[in-house]
Amino acid sequence: MRFTILLALLTLSLTSVATAQTVLRSASSDELIEKLNPNPPKTRGMRNLTPEIREKPTVDLSIQFEFDSAKILPESKPLLDNLAKAINSNELRGFAFMVEGYTDGVGLPAYNLRLSDQRATAVFNYLTSTGAVSRARLKAIGKGSNDLLVPDKPDAAENRRVRITLNS
Repeated sequence: MRFTILLALLTLSLTSVATAQTVLRSASSDELIEKLNPNPPKTRGMRNLTPEIREKPTVDLSIQFEFDSAKILPESKPLLDNLAKAINSNELRGFAFMVEGYTDGVGLPAYNLRLSDQRATAVFNYLTSTGAVSRARLKAIGKGSNDLLVPDKPDAAENRRVRITLNS
């Protein structure tokens, strides 16, 4: 019995880790709302008898930029448009978000930090101009090559991402 409970808990924790490390290349505004909403919808059922414990909502996005640049490539604009729509939705309207830029582990740390900051700022500017998100609801910061998603492969594409995190 103890083994079964332990196995179930281990499976649940491994599923959470794998889910947290998924980098989205595309997502609808509804999918982004679901991932970023700190107040999941309540349903009538037995599973809501105990409160759900959620970490701070976060989503990792694969935003494509020109090589060695902060210029957003056209293929990433639909994802950013859906993100702007999600942030402006009724479900997320009262919240602020952090736009964090990350690079892979290739190159000098100071260079990666500067590039990640420029890319986070580019996403911030896109969301506040094209997507009409209020500048007061977003903050951009570069994280460089800190917090690699795939630490054993510093050059992996998954490490190059933009993370959106609930800030309030």
